[in-house]
Amino acid sequence: MKKFCFTLDLIDDPEMIKEYEQYHAAGQAWPEVTQHDFDCGVRNIEIFRTGNRMFMILEAGDDFSLEEKAKKDAENPKIQEWEKLMWKYQKAIPWAKPGEKWVLMNRIFKSGE
Repeated sequence: MKKFCFTLDLIDDPEMIKEYEQYHAAGQAWPEVTQHDFDCGVRNIEIFRTGNRMFMILEAGDDFSLEEKAKKDAENPKIQEWEKLMWKYQKAIPWAKPGEKWVLMNRIFKSGE
């Protein structure tokens, strides 16, 4: 199994953060979006938040490709609609590349290694 960790900020506004969290509450994410993730080989996604900073863990099968998923995301109108809606609440972290949202993090420590 592969594991990827990403980070992204939210606009620092308590009401907007509350709305964003409501979209991600149990059973509230659009089913077409979660099904698309599963169809692309994602097995689990978890998002954590502190303040306006978020941290996402994406777990996928060994044959999963971030590049292939990005291509499928770009071709799916429902995913693009979701991303446009979510961008209302999100903002890039300071070191993100232009147009980049979720920034892939590098693991710097793992116990037992």
